Amino acid sequence: MTPFGRLSLNQATVNPLTVAEAVDLCARHEIPAIGLWREPVARAGLAAAAAVVRSAGLRVSSLCRGGFFTHADPAARQAAIAGNKAAIAEAAALGAPVLVLVSGGLVPGSKDIVLARRMIADAIGEIVPVAQAHGVRLGIEALHPVFAADRCVITRLGEALDLAETFPVDAVGVVVDTYHVWWDAALPADIARAGDRIVSYQVCDWTLPLPADTLLGRGHVGDGHIDFPPITAAVTAAGYAGDIEVEIFNQDIWSAPATTTAATIRDRFPQVF
Repeated sequence: MTPFGRLSLNQATVNPLTVAEAVDLCARHEIPAIGLWREPVARAGLAAAAAVVRSAGLRVSSLCRGGFFTHADPAARQAAIAGNKAAIAEAAALGAPVLVLVSGGLVPGSKDIVLARRMIADAIGEIVPVAQAHGVRLGIEALHPVFAADRCVITRLGEALDLAETFPVDAVGVVVDTYHVWWDAALPADIARAGDRIVSYQVCDWTLPLPADTLLGRGHVGDGHIDFPPITAAVTAAGYAGDIEVEIFNQDIWSAPATTTAATIRDRFPQVF
């Protein structure tokens, strides 16, 4: 497979587009895979979204997202579990091999990060049998520490891997997202240890200055400070040969013409290697 044969457009990169529009964009720009998000899939209808992807001949590289398990209210926690079980079924219907988990921040009203991490481990344990039954792997994504309070208390790939390794390898793995983990001195060793636990590889760049909403601080490959080839080489050496998703949250990119964004992604993709 050529490098472009591994390219996937994560739908968040072209956030304003519908599923059908994002699929058409991929087809026109010869991007062979797409990472889908649950909300636009729900707006399109699950069966319709699956059909439009199939008719275009694209692969679904992942479904985003599950997780957000850290709730103080027992009813809210059970609703989150039920929502994640539904997300697993949606991933299977779409042909997505991976459901990406953004596990959740601190429990509302609490500063106990150990509690939050324990709740995440317990919740994943509850949904693992459903993942196995559907043939979908759960991808635990470590997020940059700036998001620990509100989005994800799992902040290092090694920590995500420690958690994943408590479950069967066919059910739970880890996501390597360059934006979140590029800074970590332990990254090469953690990637090597991850091996076949790596279920998704996502790329975008770390750009400065950070915006007021740090969630939107991602940039096109080559516009920031991440040295991609060593990370890609480590992921490849660990045995990962799957799709490489370009996932960018950036208001300026969302406001740009989608055709420009897709062309830039293809133009910059060789810099990942």
